Amino acid sequence: MQTSALEVADIFRAAGASYRAAQAGHLNLAQLKVMSAIETCRTAALGGHVEGCDDCGHLRIAYNSCRNRHCPKCQGAAARAWLAEREADLLPVGYFHVVFTLPAEVGDIAWQNKAIVYDLLFKTASETMMSIAADPKHLGARIGITAVLHTWGSAMTHHPHVHMIVPGGGISPDGERWIGSRPAFLLPVRVLSKLFRRLFLTRLLSLHAAGRLVFFGKLKSLDDRRAFVRHVAPLRRKKWHVYAKAPFAGPEAVLAYLSRYTHRVAISNRRLIAFGKDGVTFRYQDYRRRGSERQQVMTLHPHEFMRRFLLHVLPRGFHRIRHYGLFASGTRMASIAHIRELLAAAPPEEAPKSADLPDPLPPCPCCGGHMRIIETFGRWSQPRAPPQAFTATGTAPS
Repeated sequence: MQTSALEVADIFRAAGASYRAAQAGHLNLAQLKVMSAIETCRTAALGGHVEGCDDCGHLRIAYNSCRNRHCPKCQGAAARAWLAEREADLLPVGYFHVVFTLPAEVGDIAWQNKAIVYDLLFKTASETMMSIAADPKHLGARIGITAVLHTWGSAMTHHPHVHMIVPGGGISPDGERWIGSRPAFLLPVRVLSKLFRRLFLTRLLSLHAAGRLVFFGKLKSLDDRRAFVRHVAPLRRKKWHVYAKAPFAGPEAVLAYLSRYTHRVAISNRRLIAFGKDGVTFRYQDYRRRGSERQQVMTLHPHEFMRRFLLHVLPRGFHRIRHYGLFASGTRMASIAHIRELLAAAPPEEAPKSADLPDPLPPCPCCGGHMRIIETFGRWSQPRAPPQAFTATGTAPS
């Protein structure tokens, strides 16, 4: 089946029941809830409403979204709302993109201890950035960080890493001046990598000593303290990947990046190519190749496709977007106002009020007229039979 409108939901609806049966007892509650949410998203199962055009009377049925953060269809609106809040926080300075990645040996441990190890990744990566930035040998300033957790590679394999957006500079220790970074350089990645490795491994060993890590399957032997120490020992000599990209070309580029990364899920619908008897075919990027060869195509059995997708379901209540340093929630607004003062920057324009925002309903597909809701219906229900005609008052003629 080849279609440009193929969605992840189509795969879950077609093969979800057989996958649940095959994996009975091996799927956790969070994964089962994600499957159910994706399967029912924008269907009658969640209810919806009927929209009518004021001009031509055209009727359109719209079903409700599941709003699950792992659903590919539900992230657009959430990203737009989040970005609207962040736009007012942008500073008139260059921004850098820094990535901290866990080695594969730690990734296996993280998959069996998601909440604890992902949280440790956030904390050690942010502490590494703030410690090196505060060092007078480097920047000598307090910085602000927005961090986003991704747990996947392009082929949906488990690959935990944190993306950071960092302004090019910070506030001096005495709080009296802004210290800008060099135009194309923020902090040395080799120094960041070594400190990140040391902090992470030290705290990972402490978590194991406190009995906070659990292991099963092929990692069960790591319950033993000596086996665990032997497992992580080679990681002290291995290079840990910290990558710093060139600064963004202006605030608009920062927002464009954030819109792509903050609410991304393991795979978007637009990367799907086909779904049929041969499996699920999708596009991915092989970062070991260069140029045009980087874009590759992969076909997986539907069960393997769903298994990889569900690898990235986060624990309930886990925050995958976090702010540190000058951007920490408690002091964020005061810090940004102070930075603007130090930079002699004009205050941001006031965000539009809800009454000034564009009409959230798409225009009429027939005449481009104004659509409005004329009927709502509950879960597992269907709208009533449409009236023979629809007037601007929302009533059928007698």
